[in-house]
Amino acid sequence: MLILECVDSFFSKTSNYLWTYILIVIMIGGGVFFSIYSKFIPFRYFFHSIKILSGKYDDNNDLGHVSHFQALSSALAGTIGMGNIAGVAIAIHQGGPGAIFWMWISAILGMSTKFFTCSLSILYRGVDDNNVIQGGPMYYISIGLGQISKNLYFQYFVKFLANLFCLAGIFGCLSLFQANQLSQIFSDRVLLHSYFFQENILIGKLLFGIALSILTSVFIFGGIKKIAAIASKIVPFMVIMYILLSLYIIFQNFSEIPTYIYMIFNEALSSSSLEGGLMGSVIVIGLRRAAFSNEAGIGTEAMAHGAAKTNEPIREGLVAMIGPFIDTIIICTLTALMILSTGVYHNTESNGILLVADAFSTRFPYFGNLILLVIIFSFSITTIISYSYYGAKCTSFLFGTKWKTMYRKFYVVSIIISSIISIELLINFLDTMFALMAIPTMITTILLAPKVIRESKIYFDKLNSQ
Repeated sequence: MLILECVDSFFSKTSNYLWTYILIVIMIGGGVFFSIYSKFIPFRYFFHSIKILSGKYDDNNDLGHVSHFQALSSALAGTIGMGNIAGVAIAIHQGGPGAIFWMWISAILGMSTKFFTCSLSILYRGVDDNNVIQGGPMYYISIGLGQISKNLYFQYFVKFLANLFCLAGIFGCLSLFQANQLSQIFSDRVLLHSYFFQENILIGKLLFGIALSILTSVFIFGGIKKIAAIASKIVPFMVIMYILLSLYIIFQNFSEIPTYIYMIFNEALSSSSLEGGLMGSVIVIGLRRAAFSNEAGIGTEAMAHGAAKTNEPIREGLVAMIGPFIDTIIICTLTALMILSTGVYHNTESNGILLVADAFSTRFPYFGNLILLVIIFSFSITTIISYSYYGAKCTSFLFGTKWKTMYRKFYVVSIIISSIISIELLINFLDTMFALMAIPTMITTILLAPKVIRESKIYFDKLNSQ
């Protein structure tokens, strides 16, 4: 359709401009700044963060709604899934194996970024119009940044940043990518083998989208406590299952793994890439797909961790920085090596989740599709549920909590629509929304970084004195 082509062209140009000229500077530059400015705190205290995650420092009397582990599970539920699996496949499809290297760089720097954003989400928590405590970029923008100056024009700027984040979040947190890729693998691996749906694939996708939206609606009206309870049970199990199956596939060609790792580094840093100007595009592709993978600096992660039951901002920041390590360094690397080692990345007709499905089918020819379908469905449903919480929070901040129910209805309908729309349109749209969320998040986090360092000194002085 001409209208959809025009919409796709608009978002394609917009997202390319934002990620090529703005986001690449603030995401990479911001991550480097946070790492150096904090004197590499996220890396030096990595094992301390594991102790926090184990529940050693949990206190039921602290403010918040969920435990450290549940907060991390909720955040991982929003990142582990299509971003780490289909997103990696899309990165390889668009930019070659070299794009994975830049996803790694983004994740390493993202650990520092998440430390700052999620510390701020606890440090500057606010309340909604029901007097319920809330956290996230919109709150630390309006409260934390708003305290820097009472100048009227600066306050307008603060309000603009907070509203921009929430407006982009309302649309960026729609689970369009997850629903689309889930619909794609279901139609390709199940519906196309049905006599009726072979000739009526669009109807099959539509019915699948309706069924998925009904299932989603059962969960999303329960709030963060219900979402966290579901995520904390499903996510760890499915992560372990996916890791074990990926390792099994990779070990089939274990002797060739060094070759594929060399390929990733070589294609990311090769002289031909530098001379032809391709390197810049490979970096951008890696960053864009990493944004789907770990969401560091986007702001969604800060909304999940802002609900943690803690009075220690730094403690939650340390827990949050584990996220990029798990979802990008571990999950994305396994997915990439699985795609490369099976050779399916040469298949230019497959993209996204279908490329991963091809990899599974090469090693599990009889039940590989079923295994992947179960894993992908579990990952996707937790992501879809978590994203509904993010979008509802953005809606509440802009329009009040009474509009959350209306947003959730809109959210459910969007699942149906995304199940039948092309993946290219959805990616360009979501890349644009993620960019518009990242700009206010990163600007504010950089400006408030001294507040985090001050809190860090207090926290670690107290920790060392115990």
